[in-house]
Amino acid sequence: MDSTGTESSAGAGSEKDRAAVNLTKATPAPVPAPTTVEAPDIQSHDTFVIKKTLSLTAGEYVVSVARPDGSEGEPVAYAREKRLSLRGQVTVYTDASRKSVLAAFKGRDHEVGYMYDVRDASGQSFGSFHEDAGASFLRRTWQVRQPGTMKLTGREHSRVVAFVRFVWEFVPYLEYVPFIWPYRFKYTESGKTLMTVTKKLGLHTRYVLEILAPDIDRRLAIAHTLALDALEVD
Repeated sequence: MDSTGTESSAGAGSEKDRAAVNLTKATPAPVPAPTTVEAPDIQSHDTFVIKKTLSLTAGEYVVSVARPDGSEGEPVAYAREKRLSLRGQVTVYTDASRKSVLAAFKGRDHEVGYMYDVRDASGQSFGSFHEDAGASFLRRTWQVRQPGTMKLTGREHSRVVAFVRFVWEFVPYLEYVPFIWPYRFKYTESGKTLMTVTKKLGLHTRYVLEILAPDIDRRLAIAHTLALDALEVD
């Protein structure tokens, strides 16, 4: 092969190499697929601490897993109740950014008064609760339903504290002051205690939720505990 043919082949090879390099430069690097934020594994925990802080326009709730000493551990849920909005609707989120919904409840008219349906992020109902108006005259009583699993009756444990709370609401201006004395609700089925909610003593609103039955949906229990505060305390 003469020198002209050799130069032609070499030139063709160089052009292919340059084209391959240019193609490599023009192809963008692969973008990592977006990751979804998974809901915290709350079903494996039995005790939670719920703290509430107040601002001029809203109440902020933080739900944490309780440590063995009773202090707050890992936060697993957040909620914000607008004080100037209509009552009876609260959304619970998995993180402080409030982008991922853990559960939500909203009141609706029902033959028993107001029924609160608890739904997941897709809008599917997985439980409900309502106040038993007849039994709540002097001692607050709630009915909590988890379809296909259990029906809980929650009642204030102390008759004395229940009576003081009842009177508190009718004293002028005290209805705007949080009830600082501790009280406790016990939730039973067939006489067996399966869940408790205890409001701790102090100027700051703080509850301890203890679940004694593994089948109780923690989302439902947390939503109802928030309702005890959001629906009863201004």
